[in-house]
Amino acid sequence: MKSINKTARIAGTLYLLIAVCGGFAFFGGFESLIITGDANATASNILESVFLFRIGAVADSFVFLMEIILTVLLFILFKPVSKTYSSIAALARLAMTTMIGMNILNKLIVLQLLSGSDYLSVFNQDQLNALVLLFLNAYSYVSLIWGIFFSLHLLVIAYLILKSTFFPKVLGFLFLFASVGYFIDSIGYILLPQFEEIYTMVVLSTIPAELSFALWLLIKGVNTNLWNKRKLESN
Repeated sequence: MKSINKTARIAGTLYLLIAVCGGFAFFGGFESLIITGDANATASNILESVFLFRIGAVADSFVFLMEIILTVLLFILFKPVSKTYSSIAALARLAMTTMIGMNILNKLIVLQLLSGSDYLSVFNQDQLNALVLLFLNAYSYVSLIWGIFFSLHLLVIAYLILKSTFFPKVLGFLFLFASVGYFIDSIGYILLPQFEEIYTMVVLSTIPAELSFALWLLIKGVNTNLWNKRKLESN
């Protein structure tokens, strides 16, 4: 009984740490350095703030590791509701996590391109800068792809919360809204990229869902009586 609340609070802590590290990795160590459509200015920004860019890559690495742990903890929390749907949610989040890990490579390639290594002398500086912007754009596109997996994860978690009885239903509806937001952001940008700013506002509006859930896990935890009852029923 106490064990499941410990699991819940660890999960809540990881949610918040992922939000901090992920937010910094994307906004501080990535987006703030990019000048849209200007490869030379972007490369110059990264060279001037190379340590910030490296910290962003490290923050991505921490997110990758914490996501693996969080995926397992969420499976444990929701398994009494439905082992099948908990497995789907876990696999969707794990697929997303795999893409986050692979996406770190795009940042590392950028660092290599700007390293000044002798073997890169076959490229002139403008070509190198264009490649830098190409791999930075690839980082953004991979983020859109993992957003599709994440929208599936959020949708299933919304269903599990609504069926759980040991979490308030309002959290389920927030997750449902977040799922739609991530789906619109990813698919919308692929279909109609000219409305990028709208999609950004949509996905930012999904923050309350995971933030509310993280705080609930940290402060309230799980209704252990109801969780244990569902666990006994599922056995």
